[in-house]
Amino acid sequence: MAKNYLLVYSEQLATDMELLCQNIKAPSNTLFQIRKSSSSVYANIREANYGQSKADMLSKFEIALKECTETEGWLQLLYNANGVDENIYKNHRNLCGRIRRMLIASCTTLKKNTK
Repeated sequence: MAKNYLLVYSEQLATDMELLCQNIKAPSNTLFQIRKSSSSVYANIREANYGQSKADMLSKFEIALKECTETEGWLQLLYNANGVDENIYKNHRNLCGRIRRMLIASCTTLKKNTK
């Protein structure tokens, strides 16, 4: 069976964000929001794999895409406020970007195949 890299990367993102939040000092709301958005990326991608229809799968992927963009925003905020260093920021931003591109491609394919 082929490896589902979208699921693997989203699980990595959610895990990394949880561990990051456990080890940095930042406002509790920021930590809550980044945990929430990154875990939502993972949860929606996981749910999409068992969607009731292509339309359901597309909806989950679109939600994951929005949450991924939100996670990138919270990472940017943490970086701007010196909550994380540049290396940590860039590594996680790049992971978000990889997931985002995969989600955009998946959404595009699903839209073509549901017409």
